[in-house]
Amino acid sequence: MIPDTPPEAAATPAGAPGFPLPPTDGATPEVAQRQAVMGLLNRATLAELQAAIERFQPLPKVHVLRPPEVGLVMVQGRTGGDGAPFNLGEATVTRAAVHLDGGATGVSYLLGRAPEKAKAAALLDALWQDPALRIAVEDALRPLRRRLAAEAARTQQDTDATRVNFFTMTRGED
Repeated sequence: MIPDTPPEAAATPAGAPGFPLPPTDGATPEVAQRQAVMGLLNRATLAELQAAIERFQPLPKVHVLRPPEVGLVMVQGRTGGDGAPFNLGEATVTRAAVHLDGGATGVSYLLGRAPEKAKAAALLDALWQDPALRIAVEDALRPLRRRLAAEAARTQQDTDATRVNFFTMTRGED
């Protein structure tokens, strides 16, 4: 279970979400690494996140900046990928933000309704930002990376099994 305290009256900084998208122009390698970790946290199950957090007991004091809350975002699409934007529909998201006594602020934005998962992902994001804990967080996420790699390999095998290779034959006199 993740300990928490009521939000502090003073404002503290927050972060940003993302996953393995190429970093935006000018993004530092650390920002790109954080984007990848946050995407990894989004793909984890609640049990995987809780198992990772258990490795960091006792946790630093956690201040909940934004308790997990569920809401809607408008999803936009573009015709042909680069045409005029249009509203495709709404998606349910859950977001949370925490601040550790060490100074790091973790945030999480997840598709769907998962308040506990959002809070756990925000806590791991904050722990990852501490340079002294970063290697330990990466180590705690290693089983998740293996599971996702195995799932990707299975998907690739299923795709390869149904792939049709077309070829063109030319007739001699044309």
